[in-house]
Amino acid sequence: MYDNIDFKVRGFEVGGIDFLSQTPLYFDVTGEHCFNGENVITGKLDGLRISASQRGVNVTDGSLCKWYLGDNFKTMERGDIQRAIEKLSDTLHLPMEKASVTRIDLAQNFIMKYPTEVYFNHLGSNYPCKRLEQPDGLYYSKHDTLLVFYDKVKEQRAKGQTIPELYTNRNTLRYEMRYKARLKDTFKVDRVTGAMLYEEQFYMDIVKRWKKAYKDIKKINDITLNFKAMAGKKDLYKLALASLIEQQGGELAMIQQINELFKKGKIKKKQSYDLRQAIKEASRASIATVESDVIKELDKKIEDVVRFYR
Repeated sequence: MYDNIDFKVRGFEVGGIDFLSQTPLYFDVTGEHCFNGENVITGKLDGLRISASQRGVNVTDGSLCKWYLGDNFKTMERGDIQRAIEKLSDTLHLPMEKASVTRIDLAQNFIMKYPTEVYFNHLGSNYPCKRLEQPDGLYYSKHDTLLVFYDKVKEQRAKGQTIPELYTNRNTLRYEMRYKARLKDTFKVDRVTGAMLYEEQFYMDIVKRWKKAYKDIKKINDITLNFKAMAGKKDLYKLALASLIEQQGGELAMIQQINELFKKGKIKKKQSYDLRQAIKEASRASIATVESDVIKELDKKIEDVVRFYR
C-alpha cells in the first residue's frame, strides 16, 4: 500500500548528530547553498532527494517503494515499510524510525476489464472535494489530502520506464491517496514517526481510510429513461435534467454546487432559488438507474485489497 514517504529528521528528536558534516558522506551531493541564512547541502540517494542542514535532514520527492523494491508498480506492505526504513537508517546512519513523516502515499494497482477512462466516467462528486479531470486521470482535492485515479501503464510509458510483464498490454488502474501536510492533525497524534508506519493499528487505520475515501465518492450508475412516462418535450427535458443530476452525483451534490456559486456571487438569489427548485422537481422524474458492472468490478477490487490487509 505505501509508496512515497517523506521524512524530516531534527536534532531534538535524535540528538548528538552533526548533520552537516556527517550525513552528506552517505548520499551523492549535488549542491550547496544558503537558505534563510542557513547552509544547506543537497543531493540524491538513488532517486530520493536529500537535504541536510545544521538543524536536520529531509528525505523527499521520491518513491521509497521504488528505492527499496526496485519499481513503484509494486507497493509496500507493513513488513516492507519496516525493512525499507531499516535500510534507509543504515544507509544514512540516522534513526529513521524516529523521524517525523511529512507525506504518506497509499496506492494500489488494479488490472481491469475495461480501459481506465471508463472507470473515471463512473466516479462522480465527493463533496467537499474538488473533482478535477485530467487528460489521463481523475483527482479529488481536499485541504491536504489528494485522491488520484490514473492509468499507471500510460504514466510509466510517458516517463520512458519499463513496464513489468504482468501489466504489459493490460488496463491498469491505480488508485492513490496522498497525505501531503499536517499529518499530526489528520491522525490526531503529536507527530507521525517512521516507526508508526509499520505499527499494526496505524497501518490498519490508514488502509481503512483509503477504502472509505473511495466509498465516499458518489458513483454514477447506468441510466435508462422511462420513455413511456414522457407526454411531450417538457417531460423529455425534465428526464434529461434528471439524468444529468444523477451523473453529477445526485440532487444534494447539484444543490451544493448552486449554493457555492451563489456564495461566490456568480448567480443571483432568485436564480439560485429557481435552479434549486428545478433540480428538486427533476429529481422526481421517472428515470431508472442500474448499478453499473464497472462500479461492481471496482468495488470488489477495493474490498479484496482491504480484506487482504486485515
